[in-house]
Order: sequence, then structure tokens, then C-alpha cells
Amino acid sequence: MLLEHIEGFVEVAQRGNLSRAAESLFVHQPTLTARLQALERELGEPLFIRTPRGMRLSDAGRAFLPFAQRALRALHDGRQSVGDVRSASAGRIVLGAAPAVSTYALPDVLARFTSEHPRVEIAVRTGHSEDVLQMVLREDVQLGMMREIKHRDIETWPFYEEDLVLVAAPGHPFSGRRSVKTADLSGEHIILFDQTSSWYDLTQSLFLRAGVTPRGLLELDNIEAAKHMVARMLGVAFLPRTAIKRDVASRELRLIKLSDAPRLSHTIVVARRRDLGPPAGPAAAFLELIRKM
Repeated sequence: MLLEHIEGFVEVAQRGNLSRAAESLFVHQPTLTARLQALERELGEPLFIRTPRGMRLSDAGRAFLPFAQRALRALHDGRQSVGDVRSASAGRIVLGAAPAVSTYALPDVLARFTSEHPRVEIAVRTGHSEDVLQMVLREDVQLGMMREIKHRDIETWPFYEEDLVLVAAPGHPFSGRRSVKTADLSGEHIILFDQTSSWYDLTQSLFLRAGVTPRGLLELDNIEAAKHMVARMLGVAFLPRTAIKRDVASRELRLIKLSDAPRLSHTIVVARRRDLGPPAGPAAAFLELIRKM
């Protein structure tokens, strides 16, 4: 059953006249007649009764008409939906994000995105950067936000640079100093992320280069928990800068400068499968917003 057959049937049914229907569809009358005959053969019933006054629906035609009209409306809506997705005025986007990204960086981005594209549905799935990479490769998500990991099957766009910084409670002795040295950490309790976090490797490398052995280590897998531990004077912590921005501004935590330490940072990127072709629809709109920020 071809679309042109259904369109021809509905047009003739609405106009009751074969020649006027043919003009409306920009086809010759014999062509439209052939389409109607093909549809009738497929359905096994005549759909019209030919009269001197024009074309009148048969009982079978009246029964078939609402279904044909719904089919055309559904196809029209489908075309409209495709156009909406292409223009990013509607559709759905599924994002993957590392925990720190989803908690501290992504909300501001999504606030802007939803204000510009209010009809686009958004879903966010979280996991460590390695997990997000696998989500992208399996096409569980359209875009993944994670630390930069090289892989031949993905392409990436820069999102932002995330620094790992040292913080302490306002009452900690470090908070009254302009800067401290890495060696000063030898006598401190250090709050770290667990060994599944990429930040863990950065801090361990820092201690190894400086020959520092902290007095104690408290390993956590949650940034907010680490911030509360610092605030309770249980130690100092290396935390992502985006995670402590508001706490430092409200003076709940103090940013401590390490005078002799190299910059500890990751490049956060947006990743996508390389073989999907040029981004389109909501994914393209999201990437364009990232480029502007």
C-alpha cells in the first residue's frame, strides 16, 4: 500500500470529484484513476461509487477513510518531528557525564540549553570517565562528558580545564598562610578519592615526586562527603576547583596555594562516536552551546 495511493483516495473522498482531486495533487486524471484502482485491488473492495455528480464513497470507502486520514496525519507528524529534530526545536538527547561534571559543571549548561530548546527531552547518565567512554562506544549516550581519554573510535571537543586544588577548613593552620609547600603535607591527614578516581593518581604522583608520606589517608568516593570531612577538621583535601567554588566564596572552605607543586589538572571533553557522521539536531545544538561557553 503506497502513500500516493492513500493520498489520492483521501483527496478524492474529500473533493468528491476526480478531476479536481487530480489538479490538487498535480497529477493527470488517468494517473490518479490508476492509483485508486490499485488501492481497490489491494483492499479487495470498491472504495467509490461513480455517479454523474462525481465520486461517492462506498460502504468500504467510508470504513477505510478514517484510517487513511489518521495514517496521513501520522506521516505528517512524523515529517514534522524529523524537522524538529533537525532544527533542535524538539527531540531527545541522552548525555553521559563523570560525577564531578554532572554535579558542578553540567547544571549551568543544561539551564542555558533548556531555555533555548525547551521542547528537547534530556536524560543524563553518570559514571567515572572510563564508564562514560564505554557508554559512548556502546551508543548508550549520544554525547559523553569526561576527562580526555584517547580512543580511535571517538572524536572529542574541549569542554573546560578542571584543576585539582587543595582546600582546608577556615580554622585549619593552613588557612592563615599565604601558601604552603608540598612537604608541609607530611604531617597532615589527607582526604582523597578512592582508587577508581583519576584524581587519585594525580595526588599520588604529587606525593611520590615530593617524597611526602601523609600522616593518614581517608579515601572517599563522594566529593560532597569529602567537603564535609574537611569542614569538620578531619583533614585537608584535594578537590576539583568547580566543586569548591561556592564553598570558597561563602568562606566555608579555604583555598590553599601549594607554592612548589605543578598544576594538577584534567582536560574535560565532550566525546562522540566518530562513525556517526556530523552531529545533527539536539546533539549539534548542545555542542554549539559548549563552543560558545
